Amino acid sequence: MNSQRIIHKIINYIDSILKYINKITYEEFIVNSMMIEACVFNLSQIGELVNKLDKEYILKYPEVPWIKMKGILIRR
Repeated sequence: MNSQRIIHKIINYIDSILKYINKITYEEFIVNSMMIEACVFNLSQIGELVNKLDKEYILKYPEVPWIKMKGILIRR
C-alpha cells in the first residue's frame, strides 16, 4: 500500500474519532465504554498504519510525531 493511501486511511480514522467525541463532554465519554472502545480501536488502527509507511515518507515530514503514533500500539 502506498504512503498516500495510508495517510488517507489515517485521516479517516481521525475523522471518525472526532465525529464520535464532537458533541459529548469528557464526563460522558469516560462512562461510555462503547465510545471508549471505538476510539481506542481507531487509535490502534492509526498506529498500525504508521508502521506501514515508507521510511522516506516519514523522513519527509519530521514535524509529525510518528513515533508517538506508533506508540499507541504499545499502550493497549
